[in-house]
Amino acid sequence: MSKPIVAIVGRPNVGKSTLFNALAGENISIVKDTPGVTRDRIYAEVTWLDQTFTMIDTGGIEPESQDIILSQMREQAQIAIDTADVIIFITDVRQGLVDADSKVADMLRRSGKPVVLAVNKADSVKKYMMDVYEFYNLGIGEPMAISAANRMGLGDMLDAVVKYFPENTGADEEEDIPHIAVVGKPNVGKSSLINKLLGEDRVIVSDVAGTTRDAVDTRVKWQGREYIFIDTAGLRRKGKVKEDIERYSVIRTVTAVERAHVVIIMIDAEEGVTEQDAKIAGIAHDKGKGVIIAVNKWDAIEKNDKTIYKYTNRIREVLSYMPYAELVFISAKTGLRISRLFETIDMVIENQTLRIQTGVLNEILTEAIALQQPPSDRGKRLKIFYMTQVSVRPPTFVIFVNSKELMHFSYTRYLENKIRDAFGFRGTSLRFIIRERGEKE
Repeated sequence: MSKPIVAIVGRPNVGKSTLFNALAGENISIVKDTPGVTRDRIYAEVTWLDQTFTMIDTGGIEPESQDIILSQMREQAQIAIDTADVIIFITDVRQGLVDADSKVADMLRRSGKPVVLAVNKADSVKKYMMDVYEFYNLGIGEPMAISAANRMGLGDMLDAVVKYFPENTGADEEEDIPHIAVVGKPNVGKSSLINKLLGEDRVIVSDVAGTTRDAVDTRVKWQGREYIFIDTAGLRRKGKVKEDIERYSVIRTVTAVERAHVVIIMIDAEEGVTEQDAKIAGIAHDKGKGVIIAVNKWDAIEKNDKTIYKYTNRIREVLSYMPYAELVFISAKTGLRISRLFETIDMVIENQTLRIQTGVLNEILTEAIALQQPPSDRGKRLKIFYMTQVSVRPPTFVIFVNSKELMHFSYTRYLENKIRDAFGFRGTSLRFIIRERGEKE
């Protein structure tokens, strides 16, 4: 179910971000010649041949540094190593083999994870090949000459990476059990919720933000049905990033969301919805997961007859890109509306796997077109031939048209609203793929 995770690690300024951007196909990481520029771990989805994986870029490892930011980057890289299925260890042929490379290699050897050793900046094989062989001394396998800046040698490197992927990712007995990721900022009550469901203090709960360092899987049985809850390290807002471990927690959220069917985004009722909550929700939205927004600590709020409407409107305003998300007001401490939370989880799972017959879909489509004509441009009108559902989780539809250019975003949104009016799909995003007739399905 979850995609393999590949981490790019190495000491500062060897070209990790350049490699990351080359593979991601866009400039996601900041690239500068100053060691330590890549401070936050960044992730991207990469496809090579028929394999798709999540790639993590890390800050450089300075094994002996006492500098607070570099030591945080070292811990960040360690978390990436622990999380990854395969590690790309990147070194610099022009600087040659240095002591810090050996120390990073020791760290990787201890991890027991498969490592692909990439020797970067070798843009001339003839000139640098003898220098590349020097990296055999690290004792972690064959060094592969690459040039991230010139896109050289990347194919061979990726071939070596995908060989290590597990053959049957996620097809185990747990596949049929719904996976629920609980995400949110530190100290909103994620661990308290899971402990309430378990009836025991299995996950450490503390008033210190960021107590939960690792993602924790917990089996919960509710009214005869099993669920696996994934508790994650909380995400802290940018201003506090320098304090300690919170800069590393984005990747935990990404990998937890990746593995989940449904994501519960916990919001602190006392604090209200924040920009950071919107960023966390954006990860779940981008991955096409079922989404429930749980407003926690609702018992601590002074209420009148307008309070719930005020909160709902504020959340809908900040999370306007996901109007489909379900809202539940709970208290993890007292157990308020926990049963409602489970009912909502079950409903969202059902909607994520809902399939609509092509005939029924096209009846809705015909009616929608009759009510609002498709857009035209310079005398040419968009023609929509038919629509079909091609997959679930999230429900994905292909619309065949005469011209993709004429299919405006606003008209796609209009059709989405018509489908939601007819079939609900509460709690799940919908994906639309626009194809010109004649294109391969």
